[in-house]
Amino acid sequence: MDYDVKDIKLASKGKLRIEWASNNMPVLNMIKERFNKEKPLKGLRVAACLHVTTETGVLMDVLKVGGAQVRLCASNPLSTQDDVAASLAADFQIETFAIKGEDTRIYYRHINNALDIKPNITMDDGADLVSCIHKNRKDLVAAVIGGTEETTTGVIRLRAMNKDKKLLYPIIAVNDAQTKHLFDNRYGTGQSTIDGIVRATNTLIAGCAFVVCGYGWCGKGVAMRARGMGARVIVVEVDPLRALEATMDGYEVMPIADAAKLGDIFLTVTGDVSVIRKEHFTKMKDGAIVANSGHFNVEIDIPALEGLSKKKRTIRSFVDEYTLANGKRIHVLAEGRLINLAAAEGHPASVMDMSFANQALAAEYLIKERKNLEAGVYSVPADIDANIAKLKLDSMGIKIDKLTPRQKEYLASWEEGT
Repeated sequence: MDYDVKDIKLASKGKLRIEWASNNMPVLNMIKERFNKEKPLKGLRVAACLHVTTETGVLMDVLKVGGAQVRLCASNPLSTQDDVAASLAADFQIETFAIKGEDTRIYYRHINNALDIKPNITMDDGADLVSCIHKNRKDLVAAVIGGTEETTTGVIRLRAMNKDKKLLYPIIAVNDAQTKHLFDNRYGTGQSTIDGIVRATNTLIAGCAFVVCGYGWCGKGVAMRARGMGARVIVVEVDPLRALEATMDGYEVMPIADAAKLGDIFLTVTGDVSVIRKEHFTKMKDGAIVANSGHFNVEIDIPALEGLSKKKRTIRSFVDEYTLANGKRIHVLAEGRLINLAAAEGHPASVMDMSFANQALAAEYLIKERKNLEAGVYSVPADIDANIAKLKLDSMGIKIDKLTPRQKEYLASWEEGT
């Protein structure tokens, strides 16, 4: 056993929290039961770069029960739950390399620790494993059957690699499964982001001007929850269709240059760089709160803010206060990293149940279809997506109708009309 965690003595606490998460992940537990009998991953080596949370702990256990040898590292320096990392190493015998607050040097060392297993399958949340293999460790490619990608940002990177003909093995875009992005991104990110902001600041959402930069599925979820808590929600977009959708959903829509003057809380969730910049900081109110729920910490131009500031101090856990030359204060949460994982616990287990069910079944699919998949980015097969939705409904005690033979015939025919 090799591992690098903050304190192995935290394991007992982490084990109880993993158990609590597992109790709320019925779909993954059904898959675990089948994996235990069939061992579809027997003899395979899996390197996973994911947020080291209780829910991830449940997934790692499922993969191991399915026969895989697993190594796990963190996909974000601030998202690790140290007690979970300790429990995975001590109680589940899963080699884990993750410490909350690790610097960039240790972060990439841990990625390489995970890759040292010479993986047959990679599991990514942001494509850092894939990127590291392609840039620095191409010797590992020969052993790789395929990989999976959890988040929007990672899928964007992978599609760019594939477009440039640089991607060397097949990747399943788990993020694009409907049972992932429609639920995880909207309901998971929506709730956990608000949770992180409130935990970090103890601010009142009701009555504030809440600016959401980006109206993808994550942005829709955050906007929905902020409005539900009584905020005046302003949406910033560059896509005309999404801007129109936000307008029709009842939100104010405007450029960030205009929103900067009005917002009390700003949240970036775009996947792009420098969404909030120098010229926007100068327009903000005294005491404005700025946070990010996009994957990387590049959406807020913190170097520009530092250049404008005469003083910086950490005023609360996960709250850095920047005082500008004119005396105005701007509060940046979690160093611009994922606020829902840095200051809170990430998505609820019942949401991650579907996301990680996709991960487990995508890994199994890669093994079964290994001879038919060339390098490229693939969608989760529709039957896997539908099966996960059905299992989730079954676990909730919800029944739905089935098409009658006549209905199937009608839908399949082009001859019947009015």
